[in-house]
Amino acid sequence: MAISTRRPYRGVFPVAPTIFHDNGTLDLDGQRRAIDFMIDAGSQGICILANFSEQFSLADDERDQVMQAVLRHVDDRVPVIVTTTHLSTDLCIARSRAAQAAGAAMVMVMPPYHGATVRVGEAGIMEFFRRLSDAISIPVMIQDAPVSGTMLTAPFLARLARDIEQVRYFKIESAQAAAKLRNLIELGGDAIEGPWDGEEGITLLADFDAGATGAMTGAGYPDGMRQIADAYLAGRRDEAVAAYERWLPLINYENRQCGLSAAKMLMKAGGIIASDALRHPLELPHPQTRAGLIEIARRLDAIVLRWGR
Repeated sequence: MAISTRRPYRGVFPVAPTIFHDNGTLDLDGQRRAIDFMIDAGSQGICILANFSEQFSLADDERDQVMQAVLRHVDDRVPVIVTTTHLSTDLCIARSRAAQAAGAAMVMVMPPYHGATVRVGEAGIMEFFRRLSDAISIPVMIQDAPVSGTMLTAPFLARLARDIEQVRYFKIESAQAAAKLRNLIELGGDAIEGPWDGEEGITLLADFDAGATGAMTGAGYPDGMRQIADAYLAGRRDEAVAAYERWLPLINYENRQCGLSAAKMLMKAGGIIASDALRHPLELPHPQTRAGLIEIARRLDAIVLRWGR
């Protein structure tokens, strides 16, 4: 499978949910339908096996099944980012090499951590990413996420970009993301190939104003995210602001009420997948919360509610 060379990667790269049957087993046919919807609805790339994909609930062999199924099915229609985070440097490298061999365009990695207390200092993080970079030939996106509990300052991220060959993209999910993106771009210069927004679009407009060129959003409505991103990146900010205001109720409902279940609930409502099950012990939101999400999406005529009909 050919690896996409369409760099720098820009635009809307949603996180694909991992699709399960009602009994919690992988539904790879449903996974492929979800991917087809995401591409048809305007995704310019896709990220798999991320936190919004419930990667933390998958066994290693299941991760491989999902990765292989998705990359074969996408067949280079759009670039695919594979999350390969692991505490172990060697295991992260192994995951990343496997992703590259399968056709991934990029890997996304959080700094090494475990639980609430196991952390690595800056010297260890630097060596972790240096070894990873030396082991692969595709870009590395550093995921700056609160879940890791690791403080990554803008000066340190800029140093990683300047000093390590494959570290070129940054998904910023931490508080006051726009300020951090602006600082990162100023400090890193040309070494920052992709400064990206990373909170399901809730901070998208502020992050674009700060210089973001990509957005890793939820998978339920790439069509809406494209309306915002296309206009902004083409220099039509007023149009982007209007689109953001139009889609903000749905963005907010996903971000603040539904989280990672939103895309699955929308896809099931639209007939794309048979089950919106989360893997236990995670639970779906209250039925009234589901109804509220679908009501807003219907009012916006989101493609997700009619693609599978």
